[in-house]
Amino acid sequence: MFLAAFSLIIIAVSGYIAFPTLPEFSASAALRPGAWNLSLIQNYFEPSAYVPFWTILAAALYSLISVIVIFYFFEKTQAPEVLFLSFFALSFSLEFNRILIPIVEMFSLPSIYSVTAFRVLLFGRYFGLFSLLAASIYAAGFDVQKQQMVFFLMVLSALLIAVNVPVDSLIRDSTFILGKGYSSMLSTIENGIYAVTIITFFVSAYIRDSRSFIFIGLCVLMALIGKNILLFSDTWITPLPGFLLLAFGTWHACSRLHKIYLWL
Repeated sequence: MFLAAFSLIIIAVSGYIAFPTLPEFSASAALRPGAWNLSLIQNYFEPSAYVPFWTILAAALYSLISVIVIFYFFEKTQAPEVLFLSFFALSFSLEFNRILIPIVEMFSLPSIYSVTAFRVLLFGRYFGLFSLLAASIYAAGFDVQKQQMVFFLMVLSALLIAVNVPVDSLIRDSTFILGKGYSSMLSTIENGIYAVTIITFFVSAYIRDSRSFIFIGLCVLMALIGKNILLFSDTWITPLPGFLLLAFGTWHACSRLHKIYLWL
């Protein structure tokens, strides 16, 4: 909760400072986000300089609200899946690093600051992705006693990717994302993890003889689609649907897990 609240404070202060300069900063963007589910929309709508800021704020609000809701409604649920879903929600609090990139350029600070902020952002995104994968593995019956080991592996894997990916501070897209190397390979890995996560939830329905895990898998898929739409939005038409899909998917996945474990 503290991290999510801290993220909101940074976004509010940084946004107040950088807001007037966002049109100029956005105009110099060399690229637009390459999310597959937004490619058709991008052909018909021009990017807005202010949408990325509001999506950053929405991501931080989602993180704070989700962590609070999970704590108060699902704290006593003996489900490791809920714990890792809360890690997924918490990872959105690191989106504040995106708003720091215009700040660095605004004050002509060394590029090491923007690169560092981007690497922290990458860590958060991959940590959230691995959190969902871990939740699906636990749903399939992985040993509950090994949560600390799984958490350590998640942190280490996300950190290795964030530190080793080449970053080009001279190139950025319209959502304040810097250019990075191995983009095609990383996209393939991400899509593969998405697929494995959803399939593992479906397999859990067979292993544990409960159709509820099919519904949970669909909710997680909905949350992932909403996440991509929200974080890669640069037009006014997409952030709200993305946020609603993300919030709806997270809430119903946790609710269904809560009901399953009440009967165990």
